[in-house]
Amino acid sequence: MPIPAPLPATPPGRPKDMEKRAAILEAAMALFPSRGYDGTSVEAIAQSANVSKLTVYSHFADKEALFEAAVTECCAQMLPHRLFEPAPGLPVTEALTGIGRAFVDLMMDERAIALHRVMVAQAGQDRRLAEIFFSAGPRASLLEMESFLRAANAEGSLRVDAPARAAEHFFSLLKGVRHLRVLVGLSAAPPAAEREAHVAEVVAFFLRAYAPRQD
Repeated sequence: MPIPAPLPATPPGRPKDMEKRAAILEAAMALFPSRGYDGTSVEAIAQSANVSKLTVYSHFADKEALFEAAVTECCAQMLPHRLFEPAPGLPVTEALTGIGRAFVDLMMDERAIALHRVMVAQAGQDRRLAEIFFSAGPRASLLEMESFLRAANAEGSLRVDAPARAAEHFFSLLKGVRHLRVLVGLSAAPPAAEREAHVAEVVAFFLRAYAPRQD
């Protein structure tokens, strides 16, 4: 019986490269909110991630690209894509609740609050940085929500004539005034029970506004 050929070896270094990339992103997600964009250097991120500066640049072209990836990764961790493509047959109420709960947790996350403060402080100074932040964070989430609403409209579980505006309405309702109070330091982030009640109220309101027609 012929001896089977050995399987090709995994190229050396690849798992470590992914681990290093993850470490770089974790360091960036911690340092950008705490030190601000201008106060965070690539050297500091490399040191925090325990990698060389050259390793950082092997994964990210420049500091802007790293900032964009950090914002994207933070949103992906707390508001993952799978929430916007729920399992077939899942009631729309449950799907909206899952999205709402994750969104509120993201908005009240300490890193997200700190990063919002950084961007407000940067307002009017660096339009390019603001565009990167908005595109990687808020705009990406809005597009995901718009896609979800289009699908719900197509299957008849919701009646949404303008999905893009409805996505804005949903997230604006979830943020509410409490997010502003937390952002400016007038209030602490609400506890889990309060968040859950708020999400339930917003979902119920949203469903009344976009309930399918009863012919």
